[in-house]
Amino acid sequence: MGTNGSTMLEPLRQGLPPLDPAAVSNAASCALPARYEAVREARKFTRRTLDQWELGDRFDDVCLVVSELVTNALRHALPAGAQRECEQVPPVRLHLMRWTERLVCAVRDPSHDSPVARDSDDFSAESGRGLFLVDSFSDSWGWQPLAGALSGKVVWALFLLPARGAVVGASGK
Repeated sequence: MGTNGSTMLEPLRQGLPPLDPAAVSNAASCALPARYEAVREARKFTRRTLDQWELGDRFDDVCLVVSELVTNALRHALPAGAQRECEQVPPVRLHLMRWTERLVCAVRDPSHDSPVARDSDDFSAESGRGLFLVDSFSDSWGWQPLAGALSGKVVWALFLLPARGAVVGASGK
């Protein structure tokens, strides 16, 4: 990401113990085409990855957030006609990174525009609740513009994981 691998991780350091990007215990990413079918591909990728990392019990929350982040990237971050133009180089990429007690889902897209959370009071609206859901189901989220060779931004969501052997509460968090 950007000129060094920690560019998108910088905001994750705020208010949390130090995080060494080199200390990622697991990481996986996949390129996603500029088609809405990519949301299904992202969910399948997330399922396989979390199962491999023995985090399948977190799938529902993580999958919902991944679906929203990828949908937002496809809907709001791609220029008109991107599907035809970007067949060679997928413009959206999903990253999953795991540390001992943290899981980060990050979606990279080519837009420099900040994500905009809509008013969460209008639940009857057909769209605009995506970032409200991301905020509700993750422990924190944010975004970071990219610098260097890559342009655009990364929108990320953080999930705190229980320490190994710890008992998880009824809510799963």
